[in-house]
Amino acid sequence: MTEYRFDDVIVTGTADDLQAYLREAHDNKVRPLCMCLSAGVPMYVAKVGEHFIIKRMPNMGGAHAPDCASYEPPAELSGLGEVKGEAIQENVEDGITTLKLDFSLSKTGGRTAPAPSGEAADTVRTDGAKLTLRGTLHYLWEEAGLNRWYPAMAGKRSWFVVRKYLLQAAAGKVSKGAPLGRSLYVPESFSQEQVAGIAQRRIAHMAELAASKKTRKLMIAIGEVKELAESRYGFKIVAKHLSDFPLMMSEDLHRRLQKRFANELALWDSIEDAHLIFIATFGLGPTGVASIETLAVMVVSANWIPIEHAYDKLMLDALTVQKRRFVKGLRYNLAENKPLACAVLADVLPKPVALYVQPPGVEQEDEDALSALIEESDTPSWIWRAGEEMPALPAPTLSGARPKNAVATSMGGAAKAVQDLDARDAASAAPNAAASATEQDSAW
Repeated sequence: MTEYRFDDVIVTGTADDLQAYLREAHDNKVRPLCMCLSAGVPMYVAKVGEHFIIKRMPNMGGAHAPDCASYEPPAELSGLGEVKGEAIQENVEDGITTLKLDFSLSKTGGRTAPAPSGEAADTVRTDGAKLTLRGTLHYLWEEAGLNRWYPAMAGKRSWFVVRKYLLQAAAGKVSKGAPLGRSLYVPESFSQEQVAGIAQRRIAHMAELAASKKTRKLMIAIGEVKELAESRYGFKIVAKHLSDFPLMMSEDLHRRLQKRFANELALWDSIEDAHLIFIATFGLGPTGVASIETLAVMVVSANWIPIEHAYDKLMLDALTVQKRRFVKGLRYNLAENKPLACAVLADVLPKPVALYVQPPGVEQEDEDALSALIEESDTPSWIWRAGEEMPALPAPTLSGARPKNAVATSMGGAAKAVQDLDARDAASAAPNAAASATEQDSAW
């Protein structure tokens, strides 16, 4: 269990009086210490609404013990290193994280919708200073802790849980001065008994979109694709848990989706238990019909861990079967031909190990790029060149249960910021997500 030091007092992350200590530390601008290491690692306290949360210091994730919930692999091993500090700016004074987005949340009439975010560059530009649509999805997924895996998480993840932590991840994030959560819609878990209430809450959340304005306001939707289907005048995405509210798309956007994300769609189609996650900006027409402006998709495993190709899945399957702890590397804005660690093992001492998967048939320049990344990083490496037999994984040297408050720490907390939402939605949770919040958190 994670413990924090406040002066000469050590308090557990689940203590009933933790809020009192956090309030005092916040008011006195004191930095509590995470006691995952004997010397302690400085943290900071932020206020979200009337609730206080403890967060890791920016760029200090690597200073924590590998099995600590606040541990973060070196940013250069994933696409995070390209955007952290520029597209993602965290203020330790107020706990607010400012995001610079490369897509718009408004549309002035007549403009053509851009290509799906994450498209391979065909112009000389950099996305490093701003988050693409796919990069935004990867950031929220990572902040929600959904790219982390501990053996105790098995059987605990469902859409109810995924939604809960995505919304918590959005708390305390702003873009152009506006709270991100206000512009984010994540469908509630479907319940036949709650159909009317779910629809009314959706309508209320999207009320600003329905208002008649010269500038058309857009929102961000994140959901799981149930089907990509043809409609009377184009195509549509039907999301799971949202079958009564399809998101329409033009034939041109559908064509570009099929071209840009052909690999993702093929991977989703080939893996029986995979989920296809979409992120889209959308607006409402005068009739209340939603239409997509920009779109990106991501394939995740049955455990909701992102995967890029079949070799990724084989790697994650091996880790899961062996009951390993790991953090999956996410690409963010990074180009498809740039190397990144498939995962980082968090149960190995003295240092976590970066796992690299090299698909068959890669070019020599890709091999060189991977070699350069490994050489520049001080994280020990392990490589599987798919097509050859998978080498034995580094043996684990850590064991035991994860800290109970790992979600709140790893993603920056904000659990109470959506407490009312969680209570409201609990009745509509899917049957396999019916565990109490305490049970979910203890294994998350």
